[in-house]
Amino acid sequence: MPRTCDICGKGRLVGRNVSHANNKTPKISHPNLQIVRIRKNGATLRARVCTRCIRSGAVEKA
Repeated sequence: MPRTCDICGKGRLVGRNVSHANNKTPKISHPNLQIVRIRKNGATLRARVCTRCIRSGAVEKA
């Protein structure tokens, strides 16, 4: 199961940590996903939703 938001599709962010000695190591940042009960087309279901979608009101909580 991918770690993506079911509403906006936000996924992981891939980058690199760069040290003072210019050593580069891979870094992955995941979005803050919460499993919430939402109402979609009159039905209640569980979805993985990022906190930005919850805060902005993009989902209607059941």
